[in-house]
Amino acid sequence: MKYDALIRAAQRAMKNAHAPYSKFLVGAAVQTESGEIYSGCNIENSSYSLTICAERVALFKAVSESHRKFKAIAVAASAKDFVSPCGACRQVIHDLGGNIDVILTNSRGATKLLKMNDLLPFPFDSEQLKSSK
Repeated sequence: MKYDALIRAAQRAMKNAHAPYSKFLVGAAVQTESGEIYSGCNIENSSYSLTICAERVALFKAVSESHRKFKAIAVAASAKDFVSPCGACRQVIHDLGGNIDVILTNSRGATKLLKMNDLLPFPFDSEQLKSSK
């Protein structure tokens, strides 16, 4: 698969997850248009609402390093089934990346390739903000 390096980066990031409460490990890696890869893991907090997902960590790291265009994001989870991004992450991925490729991988090593629009077919975006004026 053309995203093997991205998948491996997400799997490595998953090993760094800080999930002392749920024990649910997630890693993500985003590939920029220029081919650079940024990874992130979920980081839990005892005040659950302050927890941050792996997908947002990876994207925010890339944005903080001045990247604004992305090709794909891979999500690796410690679950036997595929785990897709939560609603908040779907919104952030769409807002920052548009209809990029989303690669899901599970603990068995299987992968699934989707487009972001498959996961968030009717997103809130800048067009809605324009129409309110």
